[in-house]
Amino acid sequence: MVSIFSRRIIAYFVDFFVVSAFMWIVSYLLSLVIGTNNPIYHYFIYLVPILIMIYFVLCEKIVGASVGKSLLYLQVRSQNGAHISWSQAIVRNLTKIYWIPIIFDWGIGKVLKKDRLFNSITKTVVIDELN
Repeated sequence: MVSIFSRRIIAYFVDFFVVSAFMWIVSYLLSLVIGTNNPIYHYFIYLVPILIMIYFVLCEKIVGASVGKSLLYLQVRSQNGAHISWSQAIVRNLTKIYWIPIIFDWGIGKVLKKDRLFNSITKTVVIDELN
């Protein structure tokens, strides 16, 4: 049986592809509407992290899991088992604004012998729906 940690990594890569596909579509449509030579088009790079954050926050708050987590039967919950709040969803996903900080989040959490650091801060856990 694959561990939850391994499934979370796989889910993260699935989410990376989902977000990348979405960003490609938005970028393509934006280039058709305003053109790639328009200065506004070049500011899209600053909008991408915000859209990534919105994706994770909305998925985890409304559904309880991102697309990747759902495919791997994982759910995000408060430590008491309840659905997470908006503030928990926002704070636990701050490191996902850019893809690299999540590595430090996991690393610091492992050094502290806990889950991700931001899961500890927000008192959230990722649970296995199969159990």
